[in-house]
Amino acid sequence: MPGLPLDPIAEARRLWAAHGWRDAADGMAAVTSLMRAHQIVLARVEAALKPHGVTFARYEVLMLLYFSRKGSLPMSIIGERLQVHPTSVTNAVDRLEAAGLVRRVPHPDDRRATVVELLDRGRELADAATHDLNATVFAEPGISRREAGTLIDVLTEMRRDAGDF
Repeated sequence: MPGLPLDPIAEARRLWAAHGWRDAADGMAAVTSLMRAHQIVLARVEAALKPHGVTFARYEVLMLLYFSRKGSLPMSIIGERLQVHPTSVTNAVDRLEAAGLVRRVPHPDDRRATVVELLDRGRELADAATHDLNATVFAEPGISRREAGTLIDVLTEMRRDAGDF
């Protein structure tokens, strides 16, 4: 799909200011640009993960387990770390378990809790998917290393201000 002949967000920013909303024009352009960049990045990430049969949400669960000391975590900790609703964790784990990538086991100390354990096949998939993401998305995000550092700083401040952490 070829690019547009003009930047529609820049044009919207110009029109925002022309219609008397100059004080909000930069914020509108920043938020709209962020949302469009999210769509672009998500499409690239999903394309890299598609051959592995996982979504980014399921990949995140696999990587949390991959980086954990024991290769397992309670469901509640997964939800807390990913900042998602327990239903979303259950759905992701259901799909990963059906694919033979993880398994649920009873929590050793809390009968009410369930632990998710990464299986060898899940670890292999996490390795392969990470290799592809690093090669096609993360190593070349479309901005320079310096710009990436600046973007990280700006987004960290935005997240902190929103109470994300």
